[in-house]
Order: sequence, then C-alpha cells, then structure tokens
Amino acid sequence: MNDKQANQAARPRLSEAVLGSLPAAVRRPRYDRKAVTPGILHIGLGAFCRAHLGTYTEDVLETGVTDWGIVGIDMLAPDIRAALKPQDCLYTVMTREGGKEDFQVVGSFLDVMATTDQLPAVLAWAVRPEIRIVTLTVTEKGYCQDPATGKLDEKHPAVVADLANPSAPRSVPGMLTELIRLRRAAGLAPFTVLVCDNLMQNGKRVRGIVTRFAQLRDPELGRFVEDNILFPCTMVDRITPATQDAERAAVAAGLGIEDQWPIVTEPFKQWVIEDHFAAGRPPWELAGATMVDNVDAFEIMKLRCLNGTHSTLAYLGVLAGIETIADTMTDPHLPTVIRRLWDQDLVPTLTPIPGTDFNAYTKALEARYRNPAIRHRTLQISSDGSQKLGPRLLEPALERLQDGACAQVIPLTVAAWMRFLLGKDDNGQTYTVSDPMADRLTKLARDNSATAATLSKALLAVGDIFPAELVADKSFTSAVERHLASLMTRGVRQTLTDFVAGH
Repeated sequence: MNDKQANQAARPRLSEAVLGSLPAAVRRPRYDRKAVTPGILHIGLGAFCRAHLGTYTEDVLETGVTDWGIVGIDMLAPDIRAALKPQDCLYTVMTREGGKEDFQVVGSFLDVMATTDQLPAVLAWAVRPEIRIVTLTVTEKGYCQDPATGKLDEKHPAVVADLANPSAPRSVPGMLTELIRLRRAAGLAPFTVLVCDNLMQNGKRVRGIVTRFAQLRDPELGRFVEDNILFPCTMVDRITPATQDAERAAVAAGLGIEDQWPIVTEPFKQWVIEDHFAAGRPPWELAGATMVDNVDAFEIMKLRCLNGTHSTLAYLGVLAGIETIADTMTDPHLPTVIRRLWDQDLVPTLTPIPGTDFNAYTKALEARYRNPAIRHRTLQISSDGSQKLGPRLLEPALERLQDGACAQVIPLTVAAWMRFLLGKDDNGQTYTVSDPMADRLTKLARDNSATAATLSKALLAVGDIFPAELVADKSFTSAVERHLASLMTRGVRQTLTDFVAGH
C-alpha cells in the first residue's frame, strides 16, 4: 500500500454519518435532508453546476424550504455518480482567495444518476409531478447546435440516432423532448426548462433547438413544445476549474475526510434569472440571485467581458506555455491586452444596465483573474472555440464594424485561435485541440500552415464560425493575418511586446 492509499484508508469517507465530526468551521447542511423532496431534475453533473446551482439551492433549503431538492443526471459517464452515491450525494465546495480556504458540505443533491445504465429510471422522473424544473449545464456543444446559426444541427450523429430511436435518447435535445413527451402523455402540467450554460440568449436558443427536434420527431409534439414549455434565460457566473488531485488532497487535509469529487471555486458568484416559470420555483433570491424580466443585457455583459477575455487569455496563454489564468495575469503584457479588449472592443457594445458600472465590473473581473488559488487552466478554457468565438468575440467585432469602428484586439484573439489549432506551443510542447469541429479545423490548419495568408484565408472561410459581413471587411481580415504572421514567425512574446507598444 502506498502513502496515498494509506492516508485514504485512515480517513473516513464523506457521508451523512460523519457530518457531526467535521471541524466546527466547516459549513454543512443544518436542515433535515430526509424531509426534502426533489423539485429539480438537473442534466449535466460537472463542477460548475455543483458550485453554482447546487450552492444557491443549498442556501434556499437552509431557509426551511423542503420541496426543491435536486436529482442530478449525467449523460456522459457514471464517474460522478460513482464518486457521490457512496457519499450520500454530499460533496465539498472549497472556496479559495487571498491564501484563505473555506469549506462547505452541500446536500442539495438528493440523488445522482447516469443515463449510461439507468435510462429507464431517469426517464421515469418525467412523470413525477413534484419535478417542476429541469435545469441544464452541458456546455455549448451539448445542445447539438449549428454554431453558424444557433439552430439544431440536424445532421449531428446523436440527433440522427435519437430521431431513429427517440425513446432511448443520447442527445440533450432528444432527452428533453422525450421527458416532455412522457410528462404530457401522463397528463401532468409542463415543467420549466432552465438553461445555465454560457449561450447567448440561452433559453431562447435552446427553446428553438428543442422545438425543432420535437417537430422532426412529431409535428404535433413540436407545436406542444412551442406553445407550452417555458425556457427562461439566465446569466451565470462563477469561475470553477476542473477538480485536480491537489484539490482532493486539500479538502482531505481541511476536513479530515475523503471526498472523491470536491469542487474548488472562488467566493464570487452571480445568477440573473428571467422570472418566467410554469409551476413555481425556489426562492433563489433569498440566496442572492437576481430575478428580472429580461436577462439579455446582463448575459451579454458577462459573456463578452468575462468569457471573451477568458478566451483571449486562454489562446495566448496556451501558446506561451502559461498554465493558468492567474499566471497570465503576471505576464508583463497580457493584463494590458485584456484591458484594451474591454475598453476598446467589448464595453462599447454593451447596453447600459441601471446600477452597473462597467468600469468597476471589469476591474472586479481583473481582480478575480489574479486569484492565484483558483487554478483555471488555459487549456481547459481553450476548448470548443468553434462554439465560443462567435458570441464572445465575433459578434461584438461585427457590432463595432456596423457602428463604423474597427475591433482593435479581437483580431489578435482570432489569430491566436488560428495559431492554437496547429497543436504546438512556442516551446514545442504539443497539446490536444478539444472542439466538436476539431478534426475539420486542425486538418485545415495543417494543410494551410505554410503562411499566415493561406492559414487565415482557409479558416476565415469556415462559414460555420465567421460571419460573412465580418470576413468581407478588409481591415479585420488584414489585422488577423498580420497578427497571425507575427505569432507564427516571432512567437507570442514578441507579438505581445509589439502589440502593446502599438507597432
């Protein structure tokens, strides 16, 4: 037995039975979990939902509410179920900032399941009348959308498979449609679908995707979805890196117990929700959520100012061999680059929000990025660029063009993404490009890598990503090619030095 195994054997596993023995400073459920009944079915059990939806709902349950527990569903693998079920579905959220660690054990998830081997049991939740909301965190690519249009990709392999065998769904649109169909067949009132992913107008976008899938399956069912299912939009914000062994070890040291899948995150969190629900909702406002009639302005602010700069730091950071966002903020030039991105390209496209100072908001973002305890890896953030570039950066670039201005920093980000597709950083280290279009994009990059001109031309021609009006603007495409040439021949460091100097 090695030292790690010995330590694990010496510590008890997180469960209801050990809550009373945790250190006094550790927050834990103070309510009777056995008295809580499920009201939310959540699809997508990654770190973010447990740091965000899970903690907001936990705070609601602490007020004495008992009918809004969560049942979590994983459509990809049983790994998270295997970690959490032996822990009575409890998990630890460790918040880190300024050298300080705080721990909370969260109990809002009452059960966790996986469709890989529990599909009939998962589908049975559709006909449980107490389930009144279905929430989702499946990432942008999980919705099987065409990135160029935001509509259902009807040729997506999982969509094709689900239309051929709709009672055994593998895709998110197929799953939602089958849950809706089963509930309707049982004569139950519809649930609300609440999307918690970083999609522009996420509720409206997913409403269109699910409605179209349902129409292809059964036109009458499609009309029912269109007329009866509510998809409120949301804005979600909390930086939550993927859990590493170091975080598991820190939780074990802090609590004296083993947690197989804890979460590490920052103290900050924000949730803005359109208050349109078919059958009630938890009083999330008691936990700090903001309920509004229209979330669009908040969503655009966050998607562009946080996610857009994250993408910029990620692509330039990966190429420079910088591992985390916090590390990028110690670079001599990258903080200047993102400040210019905010001031010149992104903030000018935002709609004013009463009570919100955009300058203060972006300064707060910069401070969050500098938190060295949150090791948000640049390579993790670099994933799925084909889905993310549009809403985060290309749309504001197009809006600047339409306003008679030129984006100043976005072309550099686009060039960095193009250079990133070659799969090797400036130090010669290789990495894997994770993207639903990876095969197509990396082949295009390899085949056209002789010069920046050929590479930028080939990738700008991918209409699934780049708007034609933006590609037609010579100032934009010339800037992309110029930055790409510098990145390919002189590397990130010299490119950034020249960019900051205005050369």
